[in-house]
Amino acid sequence: MGSRIFYIKTFGCQMNERDSEIMAQSLAAHGYREGQEISEADLIIINTCSIRAKAEQKVMSLLGMLRKEKKDRPALKICVAGCVAQQEGEQLLRRMPHVDFVIGTQNIYNIIELLEEQPGNKKVLTAMSDAYDIPRFIPEFQPENHLLPSLLARPFKKFVTIMQGCNNFCSYCIVPYTRGREISRNKDDIIDEVNVLVEHGVREITLLGQNVNSYGLANTVTRNGSPYSFPLLLKDVAQSGLKRLRFTTSHPKDLSDDLIQCFQEIEILCNQIHLPVQAGSDSVLKKMNRKYTVTDYLHKVDALRSSCPDIAITTDIIVGFPGETDRDFEQTMRLLEEVRFNGSFSFKYSDRSGTKSSGFGEKVTEKIKAERLSRFQARQDEISLEKNSAFTDTSMTVMVESINTKGFQGRSVFNHVVHVESLLPSAPGDLIDVTIFHAGQHSLQGRII
Repeated sequence: MGSRIFYIKTFGCQMNERDSEIMAQSLAAHGYREGQEISEADLIIINTCSIRAKAEQKVMSLLGMLRKEKKDRPALKICVAGCVAQQEGEQLLRRMPHVDFVIGTQNIYNIIELLEEQPGNKKVLTAMSDAYDIPRFIPEFQPENHLLPSLLARPFKKFVTIMQGCNNFCSYCIVPYTRGREISRNKDDIIDEVNVLVEHGVREITLLGQNVNSYGLANTVTRNGSPYSFPLLLKDVAQSGLKRLRFTTSHPKDLSDDLIQCFQEIEILCNQIHLPVQAGSDSVLKKMNRKYTVTDYLHKVDALRSSCPDIAITTDIIVGFPGETDRDFEQTMRLLEEVRFNGSFSFKYSDRSGTKSSGFGEKVTEKIKAERLSRFQARQDEISLEKNSAFTDTSMTVMVESINTKGFQGRSVFNHVVHVESLLPSAPGDLIDVTIFHAGQHSLQGRII
């Protein structure tokens, strides 16, 4: 097994990216090498997302293409992991008989055991447990893991998972059914992992969870007998020697005053938050089971901007939720004008099998959904450009992410992508002061001061 090559294709969110890293680390520790092309791989892993119909369709399309690859190379092993795997289970093997393994979200740590099963046996691992325990962490900095292209791509910048699952059961969301109920990692394991990463040169960490704001609530996390919350975790992680700290994702209903205050108190916490609102209509929010009102959300935004006046706020928006009227959509547009998000991820609603909203009536037509989405995105692009233009002729510190022939691409504390013209030497992870001379809708351009 020592010379085998694996290839991982990841769909979906940052949680999936981290899950792919974990599988890559496990494979590398057991003699696999990571390849960059499907054609060279002995093992192909498709790490899937089912939160939206389009993402699932892309997965099925790729699996369809792999049918010929399997026919040409019968020894090739194909594994489907992630949310589609969790949701479909045995049905996926029936639909795609050329797939060898189906491994759910809570079983990615068992991928080696799965591969070492009796050759020729197809296997499905999708069982979930409310008592699920996230392993302490997989040491990333072993000699064999230094050879992983996916880890070498950004050795200065890492994700650290602090919790799995979700207890919110928004009516449109499949996550509680595919990732299970909320479970928080032991705080000491998180701190240990962060310290190991920092010791090996990592300069920026993003703490990951479906709802990081509720860290430590479902399974009580304590320190010296007292409740231990996400704001306390942020403060402890900030003592590690990191240069930058981020987190995602935050549910508005659990955004506490203590967490908001962290943007003022923690110097390395980046001035940026992703705070999904989903809709600007109270009636739609109620149908979504979001457990807050538009007024509640606006109060949170005001508090964030009081604590950190220049904070960049991004959001998620779903248009065309079942029963969404023209008036409901206009309220979403009004919210956009009032908050003036720095950016947003906006999507047309799609039914997800097993969710409550899939059974709702009053479905909005595709034509209306497309019109509403186009209108929302056009206005958001205008606002994003206006927001970005305010940085023209100002200076900011950029963390270098990649080098090119003209200079480098980096990222600001506000999460802007910044393209910098420079002939001076620099390396990924360096912090460089630049002056912004041009702003676009989705990026900035700068020169070294």
